[in-house]
Amino acid sequence: MRRPATIGLHWTVLILLLLLLAAGSTHAVLSWLFGLAGLAMCMLALACGLMNGPGPVLSGALRRAHPWANRGMYLLLGVCSLSVLTPQLGFSLPGPGPRDLLVGLLGAGLLHGIFNLWRTTALGDGALRRMLPRGWL
Repeated sequence: MRRPATIGLHWTVLILLLLLLAAGSTHAVLSWLFGLAGLAMCMLALACGLMNGPGPVLSGALRRAHPWANRGMYLLLGVCSLSVLTPQLGFSLPGPGPRDLLVGLLGAGLLHGIFNLWRTTALGDGALRRMLPRGWL
């Protein structure tokens, strides 16, 4: 159950992130959907642990950095989710605004995607295959 939930939330959060950036971070329905999906993904990871690993081929500094980079992505997702939800509840978090955080999440997500494409093509470790819904590759 964890794998399909994580995969579904992963791609849902990505689509909602793109829609929210296009529509504006104050769009109420998209803010609620993104915020709740992002928090659900974070809660699933906290409750069940991270579903990913560096794979057997990744080595050196990238292997050591991999779990920390994933924790950082989840932390950024959680902060973005909260920053988008809090205005809907009538207050805001200190620090950067929701749009700035969402743009940062998009940039981090693009690096995350490029890294996984590199792992899939250069290392052949199946990183992309593990995160795509069954039948997509």
